[in-house]
Amino acid sequence: MTTPRIAIIGGGPAGLMCARILQGHGIQPTVYDADAAVDSRDPGGTLDLHADAGQIALEDAGLMDAFRALARVEGQAKTRRDQHGTVLAAFTPDEGDEAAPEIDRGQLRTMLYEHLQPGTVHWGHKLLQATPAENGTHRLEFANGASTEVDLVIGADGAWSPIRRLLTDAVPEYLGVCFLDARFDDVDTKHPEIAAIVGDGHMFSTDGAGRAVIVQRNSNGVVRGYVAFRAELDWYVTAGVDITDRAAVRAYLLREFSEWAPIMRPLITDNDSDYIQRSFWALPAPLTWNHTPGVTLIGDAAHLMAPFGGHGTNLALLDGAELAHAIKKENTLDDAIARYETTMFARSAEIAVGSNTALTKFFATTSPDAPHLPPDQAQEHKNYEARAAEYRRRQTENA
Repeated sequence: MTTPRIAIIGGGPAGLMCARILQGHGIQPTVYDADAAVDSRDPGGTLDLHADAGQIALEDAGLMDAFRALARVEGQAKTRRDQHGTVLAAFTPDEGDEAAPEIDRGQLRTMLYEHLQPGTVHWGHKLLQATPAENGTHRLEFANGASTEVDLVIGADGAWSPIRRLLTDAVPEYLGVCFLDARFDDVDTKHPEIAAIVGDGHMFSTDGAGRAVIVQRNSNGVVRGYVAFRAELDWYVTAGVDITDRAAVRAYLLREFSEWAPIMRPLITDNDSDYIQRSFWALPAPLTWNHTPGVTLIGDAAHLMAPFGGHGTNLALLDGAELAHAIKKENTLDDAIARYETTMFARSAEIAVGSNTALTKFFATTSPDAPHLPPDQAQEHKNYEARAAEYRRRQTENA
């Protein structure tokens, strides 16, 4: 195969990982992203990278040392409490357990970007249109007037991917749960009661009535939290709440969470940031499409799912790595896309269905035993390691 012209739409973890490994194979793609710079917007909170997915991609990209320099192994700790603050379950990782360390999303994105060849990412390029041309090529047009024609366009452009429209009519569906994202700064000094509740890692609490608080340690003394509840997308309109008015949102939440104990209320009301509304969406699962020459999807563009289990970014990184490897190994781009999609469809389908189902159960309001206890975290970590070993064994056999 002659050196293909490859465009990756989206400079998130999936797109940057794909570019990094392609460059390792001597193939130079171009990444296009609408953001002005790698750090021009709030990237969100923290995430864990699993041994059987995200860490495999990082290892293939030669970035495990860079990851370990930023990752927080202690952040793997998890605690579940009820709305009264009572601890119902707790997990502390054993010494040497690195099955799912935490890293801030912004740190991960910047790390990946800084390990690409200069000029790989074209910032400020919002895609307007991708038009099929001859022999599987596509013409790309951007809002800044730039345009190009490529042999392969890779949609790494997230939940509302324009590239996905080239392959399927599927669109994300709202899952009925609203998240209000809030931040607590200098938490050990300013919010010691919150620091004590959160611990080193991740704390979540539910009341069995469709309401939850989920908080996580980030780096640099920050805790980010989510106040979550079942609601319509326009709940604040119906409730007469100005979503940009922090005091008005707090007053609403105090009414909604009135039965929560005083020890838990600072997690709902004492944030140092405004409340940022987020909502849960998911693509139909399982989702597949007919092979189309010259185009494919990775990450959320291919399999957007609920965040339960933390699989989204992990799958995105592995997608990017596996597609890059396939492009290097196969004789044609068509063969590479087919190889990658066959594996990706099978893997993501099961995980997406499970994650979406878990969200429904977690925020259930009718089941007398909801919310369900979390899985055995120690066993989960053993499973990550076992699946990673099996993945590497198959790689060696197929080399």
